[in-house]
Amino acid sequence: MEVVVDLKPSRIGPAVLLAAAMVWSAGSPAAPFAPRGPADPVYPALGNAGYDVQRYDLDLTYRAGTRTVDATAEVTARAGQRLPSFELDALGLDVHAVLVDGAPAAFRAHDEKLTVLPRSAVRPGALMRVSVRYTVDPHAALAHTGWVRTADGFALAGQPDGAHTVFPCNDVPSDKAQFSVRITAPDNLTGVASGALTGTGSSGGQTTRTYVSRDPIATELLQVSVGTYTVRQQQGPGGLPLRDVVPTARAAATEPALALTAGQLGWLEQRLGPFPFETYGLLPADTDDPAAFDFTGLETQTLTLYKPGFLLQPEAKIGSHMVHELTHSWFGDSVTPQTWADLWLNEGHADYYGLLYRYERGWPDSSGFTTLEARMKDTYARGDQWRHDSGPVAAPNAANLYDSQRYLGGVLALYALQQEVGDQVFNRIEREFLKRFHNGNASTRDYIATASQVAGRDLGPFLTAWLYGDRTPPMPHHPDWTVTPAAGQQRAFAAVPRGSATL
Repeated sequence: MEVVVDLKPSRIGPAVLLAAAMVWSAGSPAAPFAPRGPADPVYPALGNAGYDVQRYDLDLTYRAGTRTVDATAEVTARAGQRLPSFELDALGLDVHAVLVDGAPAAFRAHDEKLTVLPRSAVRPGALMRVSVRYTVDPHAALAHTGWVRTADGFALAGQPDGAHTVFPCNDVPSDKAQFSVRITAPDNLTGVASGALTGTGSSGGQTTRTYVSRDPIATELLQVSVGTYTVRQQQGPGGLPLRDVVPTARAAATEPALALTAGQLGWLEQRLGPFPFETYGLLPADTDDPAAFDFTGLETQTLTLYKPGFLLQPEAKIGSHMVHELTHSWFGDSVTPQTWADLWLNEGHADYYGLLYRYERGWPDSSGFTTLEARMKDTYARGDQWRHDSGPVAAPNAANLYDSQRYLGGVLALYALQQEVGDQVFNRIEREFLKRFHNGNASTRDYIATASQVAGRDLGPFLTAWLYGDRTPPMPHHPDWTVTPAAGQQRAFAAVPRGSATL
């Protein structure tokens, strides 16, 4: 029997709020140095050193009249060094007060940071609790945002660098943490979040629901949504609880798509092992702002977000993409990239299994191919041009992070490995990698090391050439495959919308 404790953010009284609203301006004395973390190679402005986040307790109240959110975020973190001050990633948040271990702290918002100056330095090894009270407008005009504005609420799409526009955090994939979310909304709306529902209460025309994650979540993978929803419960393989959250007006129309999940789970579990989380489900958004939805699906943990209308199409149109997003539960959510340079581990694997699922069923892909070998031969011919235009598979930058090189380029590297070591060894590599880094982070180098250990030989030179080389290596067992020489002039590279697949 599992006993769930409802951990709530600290309630901050009015008197404390007044004392805590200590904001220093650009002209105020400078705060002590706040340590920055090892820079992410793709998003170097994000991430903070000096502490390791253990959990986030979020308390969000949706104000339907203003369509704004009043929030308290409590960040529990262990200090890795003495911290006279520290920083959280935050952008577009109207911060009202900050407490550190219950005591008011001075703070300043600047760039994409919230710098906090506690009354006394946090000791090395200490567990600090940082409470931030703020208001945020999901409709604010930001250059980038983690909010998806829907017809009567919102959803979250924090990948890759938008979570800190929703809540103050250490917004890097390497600092995964536990989450609890309390979401309050008018009674006619439903609030949902990643994890399992642990409590519901109503008062004054408002309903509060509490969700707790069993497993750690990277900041960019958190889902919280409010809307006019119908929650559909079913069972997957082995009794796994499945929870789909669908706009009530389209609940009946989405039933055929929702019925596919259980079979897709069984198919993937045969290849990757047991599903890694406590539940899974789909969340097709109902947005009034199509421009805010620049992806087809996004693998927010335990509750995958989909663009409006996508799941209303026939199975042959959506099945492989559904498997792509479901594969992310293993590659991306359970095993999260160490840095954004390792994105191919997510997208290459998701496309690989999505394509296998498609071809087993005889569905032509978007290019008309019906076998993985035919698709890979075509992709191989483009290899040098893609490397010229978009860099090696495992060396992206912010501008080309979601180019096809991370998707089909990643599939090509996996296909080359499978050709080199054979099906049995390749399948053992996949399962060992997932087992070894379950609920953690892994880098490209970690994948290479795992592959070498499982294969019993050094695959470093082979995989390094495929993942970091400037030229496309020979494809094992296919000496007749040729690469088209790259054009000298860089061509416009076809980008894949974030969270989408090239299936």
